[in-house]
Formats: sequence, C-alpha cells, structure tokens
Amino acid sequence: MRREYFTDRNLGRQFALILADAGLTVHRHDEHFAHDTKDDEWLTAIGKCGWIAITHDQRIRYKPNELRAVVEASVTLLVVIGKAPFPELATTFVRTVPAIETFLARHQPPLIAKIYRPSPGHTDKRDGAGKVDIWYPPQ
Repeated sequence: MRREYFTDRNLGRQFALILADAGLTVHRHDEHFAHDTKDDEWLTAIGKCGWIAITHDQRIRYKPNELRAVVEASVTLLVVIGKAPFPELATTFVRTVPAIETFLARHQPPLIAKIYRPSPGHTDKRDGAGKVDIWYPPQ
C-alpha cells in the first residue's frame, strides 16, 4: 500500500520537499487550500482522501473542533515533536518511516501519534530514526 502524506502549512515548503525527495507521495497544504483555511476544514477534507496528515501543532488534540474533525473524518495525524530546524525534522521523519509504517499497520484511524526525534546518544543505534508513540486515542 502506497501511503500519501499531507503536510500542514506550519511545516513550510522544505519539509515536504525533503519527504518527496525521499520517494514519499506528499501533498502540501498550499497546493490544496487557502493559507487561512481552518484546521478542522482541511482535516475533514484530507480524511476523505485517506491522506496521512503531518503537523508540528502539538495543541491540535486539545482543540475540540479539530479533535472532532480527526475523529469524524477518520484521520491519521502525525505530530512532529521537537525544536529543530524543519529540514532536520524532515530528515528524522524520513529515517523514521519504517517505524511509522509498522505503527500504522497496527493502529487504525482515527488516531494522533507523536513522532519524536532520537535522543542524543541514540542516533547511531537507530540510524537517526525517531520514535512513534500513540497520543490519541489514549491507550
């Protein structure tokens, strides 16, 4: 199964380009929506497409209308965690794709998962891959 990803505008252009250069199918927010489209609107739309959303917005699960959109549209939402330049976060995401694929095979939408950068000192053990944890629904 070839997954299609959607990058929130808060990740910028370069994040999506790095994912695309790695061979992932990526749709950027600005390719499909106006800059000021509300999150619950684009979440609903991409849920209908079956795309996997990627955002840097850690508050999204605490906003009732946005969480409702994730649940009602059966969205898979991946939240990239970390304070680092977006190219670095994108590179970590690409290196974490095998773990993400394993995670997605075990969990059905709707869901929100956190994608973590590797801890300092652990990058050599996992080739720079991060970690994936479920965030919603609570386990």
